Amino acid sequence: MRREVSESPLRIRLSDERRTRLLDSLRSYCQDQFDGELSAFRANGLLDFFVAELGPPVYNQGVRDACAFLQEKLGDIEGEVYEPEGQYRG
Repeated sequence: MRREVSESPLRIRLSDERRTRLLDSLRSYCQDQFDGELSAFRANGLLDFFVAELGPPVYNQGVRDACAFLQEKLGDIEGEVYEPEGQYRG
């Protein structure tokens, strides 16, 4: 059963160069770890699966982490940038 590809504007897209590097890395990993060669066809299928299944949760976690970081910094923005008033020291 084949899953339909999401048409979300945020769908993860790989450049040709990145896709080639990832495929090479995946095939090398399988060769080293499993002592078997992975065909280009199977490597493409695995990469598509990994990007579809792992990409969104990893991306979303990065967004959540960035939001939490920014909220923490913005929560104390007054303390971070506050300039005391009326304390002339001439």
